[in-house]
Amino acid sequence: MPLHFELVTPEKLLRSEEVHMVVVPGSEGDFGVLEGHAPFMSTIRDGEILVHKTAGAAPEAIRVEGGLAEVTTRGLTVLAEKAG
Repeated sequence: MPLHFELVTPEKLLRSEEVHMVVVPGSEGDFGVLEGHAPFMSTIRDGEILVHKTAGAAPEAIRVEGGLAEVTTRGLTVLAEKAG
């Protein structure tokens, strides 16, 4: 099953899609999220989110600056101060 991923900035919703995995630059270190991940919340540091659309696919990098990442039973939401 795919992971529902949303990337939101104060200005707008940038992404809302089903993906295989997302790697997030957490303030305590990078962490990967797959479907079924335990609920989790972390602040994020400036860096790149890596979005793997399918298993084994090369990731797409999205630059982010600050914010929060929240994993729930619905998926992963990244609330970034800046992204792009």
